[in-house]
Parts: sequence; C-alpha cells; structure tokens
Amino acid sequence: MTDPLLSVRSLSIGVKRGSTDPTLIVEDVSFDIAKGERFGIVGESGSGKSLTLRAIGDLLPRGVEVLAGSIRYNGTELIGMPRSSRSKLMGPEIAMIFQEPMTALNPVVRVGEQIAEGPRRYLGMTRAESMTRAIEMMAKTGIPDPVRRARAYPHELSGGLRQRIMIAMALSCDPRLLLCDEPTTALDVTVQHQVLRLLEDLCDDSGAALAFVTHDLAVVNQTCTDLAVMYSGHIVESGTVREVLSDPRHPYTQGLLDSAPDFDRPDRPLIPIPGFPPNVASRPSGCPFAPRCPFVVEACRTAMPPMVTVAPGHGAACIEADRISRELVAR
Repeated sequence: MTDPLLSVRSLSIGVKRGSTDPTLIVEDVSFDIAKGERFGIVGESGSGKSLTLRAIGDLLPRGVEVLAGSIRYNGTELIGMPRSSRSKLMGPEIAMIFQEPMTALNPVVRVGEQIAEGPRRYLGMTRAESMTRAIEMMAKTGIPDPVRRARAYPHELSGGLRQRIMIAMALSCDPRLLLCDEPTTALDVTVQHQVLRLLEDLCDDSGAALAFVTHDLAVVNQTCTDLAVMYSGHIVESGTVREVLSDPRHPYTQGLLDSAPDFDRPDRPLIPIPGFPPNVASRPSGCPFAPRCPFVVEACRTAMPPMVTVAPGHGAACIEADRISRELVAR
C-alpha cells in the first residue's frame, strides 16, 4: 500500500483561554487521503468539518489554533512548519475553493488578473504568460468567451461563473490536493450539478486529490469515493461512500439519511434528528450524540466510544453499531 498524500492524526483544534483548559472545537480527528482520491467530510453546521479543512490549509480564524496532532502532506509534517515555508505549498501543491466566491474574490480586480496571480507568483510566469494561462483555465472550466470574461469584475458575473473562476484560480498552478469548503452551497441545483461534474472531470484529468466538505449527503454521493461523518468535533463514522450510505452503523449517519429526501422512495416521510448539537464549551460526558440518540444506553454517557471496524474499511464510533445495522435491515 502506497503512502497517503495527506495523513491527519489525532488532530485537535480549539481556543485557549488563559490559564483555564482550552475549548476544543475539533478533537482527536484522524483520516488519510490517497493520491487522486475524492474524500468527503459531512456533518451539520458546527460539526468542525470546515475548521478541519482550514487547519490543513493553515487558514484557521484568528484565535483558533491547532492544539495537538499531526498533519503530514506527502510525508512532510505541516504542524510547526514556518508560515513562510508552509505558504509556499498553498497554490502549487495545495489549493482551496471557498464557499462564497463573492466574498473570496477581490471585488476591485478583474477576474483574469486574479487567476493569473498564482502562476506569476508560484510558477515564475511573466505577466503575458500568466494571462494566457488564466484564459486557458477559464476555458477549461467551461466559461464561455474567456477572453472577454477575463476583463470582467466579479459583480459582473453570475454565481455559477464566479464559482468557476474560483475553481480556475485553485487549479491554475496544478495542485496535487484540492480543498473544497462547501463550494456549491450558494448555487441553484442545475449549476451545482454542473460545478460538481466539472470538479470530478478536472480531478480525473489532473490526478489531483479532493477533500470536499459539505452538509449534503447527495453531493457526497455524487462526488466522492470515501467519506468521514463528523459530529460535534469528532469523526463518528468513516469508510467508502457506498458502504457508509448503504449500511450506516452510527445513529447520526442514519439520522442524516432519514432527514434527507429519497428520490427513489418519494413517499418516505422525512424524519428529523431531534434536539440540537451540543455547545462545544459544554459538551456532555461520553458520546456527544447521546442526548439525541434513539439507541442510547447508559454506557454511552460515560465515555466517548472508540472507532471500531464494523466491516472491511468501514469504522464507526458507536457501541451499538451492530444493533443499528440489525434494526435497519428489519425496517
């Protein structure tokens, strides 16, 4: 087995508060992403999925920091690396596509110039070469009339075109790892489908690995091959997309599936997950999902269940994983 392109081990992210214990937002998260793999991270808002992605890109908000753990990219440890050295990886090695392009793009710079900035800075291209590269990337991402569009400002483009500009920027230096922080959330369904297909095709063509954060299981099912489900800062289930979505072994994963429309069974009622995620500053002891869980037993309230293998390549952090599987089969 070859070494992973990205290896995250026991990652904890939080906020330090003077002499008191830090507030942990993400705790003990581990996963690997292989070269060329499309890896999804799914969960409700506040689950810690975006912070995990931003920690990889060294883009955590002010006051939030990595408190423990390891992030190794292509065998090199990123935690503790000087910021100047780490910033050189962003662009030519690791690139990020943000959720809302209207806030991520500079409103007073033409979009072609914004795409060309990376190749000039990281690949040593001249201004003319980088603009040619920008127009090529715009054409590659399906932007019509790229020469004219390159002279436009972000506000002159539709949401779908702005997101394609962000993809062109991210891919302009041929990165090996693409970090996507809910890049289709603000798009309508038709444009979302087009952007997802575009990302799949571009990653297949370039061989880049994809880390895709979303709250939408349908998007993960369409785009990714492997999946981690996060809840309250913990990974509670992981495996291939097909295995996890067809045979969920954690009640939170099943809750996400029950609360989403099933177009193969349009008459199936939607079942919301009761209650709300816990505040990270006052998580309950034991499993953080216990207060909302229909399978809860007393042992769930005393200690966080470890991740255990429930099938080859499929893990779940639940002591009732087998019971959940049996009850789902009996439905």
